[in-house]
Amino acid sequence: MEKNTFRYQYSAARNREVEAIRKKYMPHEESKLDLLKRLDRRVQSAGKIEALSLGIVGALVFGAGLFFQSGALSGANAIAAVLMLIGMGIMIPAYPIYRRIFEKTKTALTPEILRLSEEITKS
Repeated sequence: MEKNTFRYQYSAARNREVEAIRKKYMPHEESKLDLLKRLDRRVQSAGKIEALSLGIVGALVFGAGLFFQSGALSGANAIAAVLMLIGMGIMIPAYPIYRRIFEKTKTALTPEILRLSEEITKS
């Protein structure tokens, strides 16, 4: 005697995992909200790498001057003073350069960001 039965298994976690994998391979069209987020991130990160690079290089040069000043090499006080001044000269303009790049990028992208945000809020 044979029983004809139907078995169905459902796993929400497994289906979410399958959908996540499937989504990676589907063609992606960037929505207006995605574009707006990307432009905002671009404005917010503008100038950070340049300013951080200057700050780090300046701090390293300044630190080398402190190393020589500490007496690691006798008679290197002149070299230490020069290195410390050069390091400060590199570090000081880091923030103004950051602000200039940030403001330039913000000014360039503001019309597009405002247009996109207006389109999104109206729809």
